[in-house]
Amino acid sequence: MSWIHSVLFLFLTFRWCVTGESSPEVTDDGAPMEKTEQEALYSAIQGFVGDSWNGSDLYPDPCGWTPIQGVSCDLYGDLWYVTDLTLGLVHENSLSCGASLKIKPQLFKLKHLKSLTFFNCFTSPITIPKEDWINLASNLESLEFRSNPGLIGELPETIGCLTKLKSLVVLENGFNGKLPTSLCNLTRLKRLVLAGNLFTGTIPDCFNGFKDLLILDMSRNLISGTLPSSIGEMVSLLKLDLSNNHLEGKLPQEIGFLKNLTLLDLRNNIISGGLFENVVKIRSLTDLVLSGNPMGSDDMMGIKWENMGNLVILDLSKMGLSGEIPLGLTSLKRLRFLGLNDNNLTGTVPSRRLETLPCLGALYINGNNLSGELEFSRKFYEKMGTRFKASKNPNLCQHVVSEAQQYVVGLKSCMMEKTEGSSVIKQTWSNLKEEDESSSSMGVMVTRHVLLSNGFMWNLLLELSLILLLNLLVC
Repeated sequence: MSWIHSVLFLFLTFRWCVTGESSPEVTDDGAPMEKTEQEALYSAIQGFVGDSWNGSDLYPDPCGWTPIQGVSCDLYGDLWYVTDLTLGLVHENSLSCGASLKIKPQLFKLKHLKSLTFFNCFTSPITIPKEDWINLASNLESLEFRSNPGLIGELPETIGCLTKLKSLVVLENGFNGKLPTSLCNLTRLKRLVLAGNLFTGTIPDCFNGFKDLLILDMSRNLISGTLPSSIGEMVSLLKLDLSNNHLEGKLPQEIGFLKNLTLLDLRNNIISGGLFENVVKIRSLTDLVLSGNPMGSDDMMGIKWENMGNLVILDLSKMGLSGEIPLGLTSLKRLRFLGLNDNNLTGTVPSRRLETLPCLGALYINGNNLSGELEFSRKFYEKMGTRFKASKNPNLCQHVVSEAQQYVVGLKSCMMEKTEGSSVIKQTWSNLKEEDESSSSMGVMVTRHVLLSNGFMWNLLLELSLILLLNLLVC
């Protein structure tokens, strides 16, 4: 031990003798840790890792020369205290949780704890304590439960006493029941993630105080009811994901107040009432996903899509939308994904204008009532590959150079014109009709338009030519 460490040791020993304070644990490198703090840490970890784990032997100096993976400390006065605790295999050398674990009360004696994370710890059914959380209220800023299928029961109301929380992540666990109303107390939150659980009931209508919230994710639950109007009070919100729930009714007008929102994902709910124009007023949006909601026969032409120039992803599939594909979509130069499939869209496809979108990498227009001819270039089809679908549009066809080429599976080729002299013959080849097993001949429909006016002889010669052509095709 160096002379500096010796002097420090003597000084601390003298101070504790004079003041009568309990003697702290002094580590080999001279960094003292309060003994009750160290004992609470060892006991808490032992409850998760197993009784065979002995921290005093393996990690005599958890905040110094022998740190524990997942444990971080900070100095308060002259003593070390635990500030961050992560349990579970976050890293290869992290402490793994045992098969039969328990949450010991010593965990809640770590009075300077700022961050607490459980990652893939709870695999067997267990409920978390309800009363002890208030002991961490003075310092805890981050609380995360990630991938713990064994965590069941309701989220305790006492979570609402952690009023200094800036991040609450409850992701992919087994929690169920209604969301605690005490969540309304956590107005300092910047991130609230409750995704991938079994929460039921409605969303609390108390977001008027959440001025600093940046991320709200309640996706993949069983939440029902309508979207509360107070959601428009979260003026700093960047990401709103409520997808894969049972939300219903109309979108509140107040959603248009979220001027900083970049992602809005409401897919696979029961939201109705048409495409709300206030959504289009959020010009900061880069990702707008509303697919799988019965919006009804809303006409897309009434929306000024050209005002949403930041859109990168637009998914409006399976919504029952009608009308034509608006030309405003063709001005979205940043668009990479456009999903319009499985609606009731009609009219022609603005192929040439859609092809000019520089970033477009996926286009789905299948399952509609579109008509006319697709005029995309061969280069466009090769660029898209399987990320372009236009099948299941009975009156839509594709232009191909030869019969051997078919860019879109399940889509027929358009009428091809052949010019012979001053005669024009239009032929339609059906690519969808399957060959009859009992016959080796293919059905061919030929229509002709005689554009000559030089008398009967030319017509007769043309008729004979057509008969010979038919005979050759049948053979």
